[in-house]
Amino acid sequence: MEISSGVLIFSIFLCFFASGSFSIEDFHQAFPIVEPDPGHTKLRLSREGLEAIERITTPIAAVAVIGPYRSGKSFLLNQLLSLSCYEGFGVGHMRDTKTKGIWVWGTPIELDIDGVRTSVFYLDTEGFESIGKSNVYDDRIFALATVMSSVLIYNLPETIREADISRLSFAVELAEEFYGRVKGQDIAFEPAKLLWLIQRDFLQGKSVQEMVDEALRHVPNNDGDKNIDMVNQIRDSLAVMGDNSTAFSLPQPHLQRTKLCDLKDGELEPMYVKKREQLKELVAGIIRPKIVQGKHLNGKEFISFLEQILEALNKGEIPSTGSLVEVFNKGILERCLKLYSGSMAALHLPVSEKHLEDTHQKSRNGSMKVFDEQHFGRHHAKKSVEQLDEEIQKVYKNFIMGNEYQSSKLCEALYTKCEEKMDQLQVLRLPSMAKFNVGFLQCNQSFEVECVGPSKANYERRMKKMLGKSQSLFIKEYNHRLFNWLVAFSLVMVVVGRFIIKFFLIEIGAWVLFIFLETYTRMFWSAESLYYNPVWHFIVATWETLVYSPLLDLDRWAIPMSIILAILILYWRCYGRRKHGSRWLLPLYNNHKSGSNRPRSD
Repeated sequence: MEISSGVLIFSIFLCFFASGSFSIEDFHQAFPIVEPDPGHTKLRLSREGLEAIERITTPIAAVAVIGPYRSGKSFLLNQLLSLSCYEGFGVGHMRDTKTKGIWVWGTPIELDIDGVRTSVFYLDTEGFESIGKSNVYDDRIFALATVMSSVLIYNLPETIREADISRLSFAVELAEEFYGRVKGQDIAFEPAKLLWLIQRDFLQGKSVQEMVDEALRHVPNNDGDKNIDMVNQIRDSLAVMGDNSTAFSLPQPHLQRTKLCDLKDGELEPMYVKKREQLKELVAGIIRPKIVQGKHLNGKEFISFLEQILEALNKGEIPSTGSLVEVFNKGILERCLKLYSGSMAALHLPVSEKHLEDTHQKSRNGSMKVFDEQHFGRHHAKKSVEQLDEEIQKVYKNFIMGNEYQSSKLCEALYTKCEEKMDQLQVLRLPSMAKFNVGFLQCNQSFEVECVGPSKANYERRMKKMLGKSQSLFIKEYNHRLFNWLVAFSLVMVVVGRFIIKFFLIEIGAWVLFIFLETYTRMFWSAESLYYNPVWHFIVATWETLVYSPLLDLDRWAIPMSIILAILILYWRCYGRRKHGSRWLLPLYNNHKSGSNRPRSD
């Protein structure tokens, strides 16, 4: 017997897990979507109810009922849904509250709102001021219902108390943050429409709207009580909301409240039934699909929206509109920061500091403009604006550092290039002041044009110092090198004119140059005195004309031209004289010696 019962239990166990899913098949019931944590101070999502919402693909709207515990919220919702207490939301008659957290009716009502097929969910919330809860928990329930609903029914028994008005502080703050943006094209976030529902038989001869208006009038505060001031501020804000709130009265359905669940419509007060149907029509008339950033939310998007709300409301010890605004602006802030970074990334670093600053300001203004058009909230959005500005400044600092690095890298490369160029000009085979000056000017100009950014000033000083030093060294060595080169050149030309070409004018010219250079320095003790002589200036000018010009750089072509000249001379020596005779140029040395052709004297 024990074995068979064990097998039965094991089979049930296997069947349970063989299903592989805990999915809900019957949605015609109430499900928790938000529940309290063990400490009953913060809220968390309940997956059981989220499945009922996630499956919806059409735009969603939510009707939430809030109010004190045991004020008939669950019974009211069942009446609006045309459900009995045994079908719909659980109704409690005992001292402790029946509903924990927030519950949703799993089957939405389908309505056609302004041509948009909309799924309307009804939400039941845990009552205020129940035993064993903190005020912060109540505030979170109220805040969550305010944000996620399209119509917020504030269910109040008999009258409006100061405490009831005080509880609307979050709703008022939320409306002040978001309601002003609703009428524009970019709807950031549309707050719920507030429906004051007063349940009582008599309104002291006043309409419910007059009762609400009277409750929202300023209370005299001659003693300067801070609490009265705060409530008066809420009153002012509620008055400003104007068309975003409506008042409605609902008489008691029956004198025996504990038997309401067992009574049918024919047994209820006829006036109650009539007003209930009017309430249904009123709710259907004012409800609109939930809109966030100009977009209707479907089931999955609504759940994501709900997750964001909970993250914001659980963030601090006390739920605040500021934390809500901060969370909702997070994505917009990231997009605007990305927009700024993309605009700055289009720069090809390095650039001048002014250009970088101008681009930064232009990109920042563009990002701030987009943020201003799309952000949530008005008053508390200031913190998000400051955060965006801080993040932009961080990115800007990185661009400043990158610009400094790239500027230093570029200017260092240009400096090194010019330094190498100056070193090359110092060791020219044929020293030329004209060529040095051209190279000097090119280096200076290219550096001025190409070196940009914050490092330019520093490298300009280094460049000026290096060029000045190179110029002084070149000038110092120029005359000395040219003197030695001319002495060597005169001796070479003496040999060439005497023994190779045998052109005596070349030899004479070379001897004249050599004698002038050597005797002048001996007569005036130093070569430096030669450099001030007009003859030397003439020699230098002639040298510069021959060695370097825009059309011909003799230093570059010296070796090829020497080779070509040597080939021509060799050709002339071997074949030219034999073919053309010895008189085809200017007079040469007569190399004819006495030989066998001399007439005999005998």
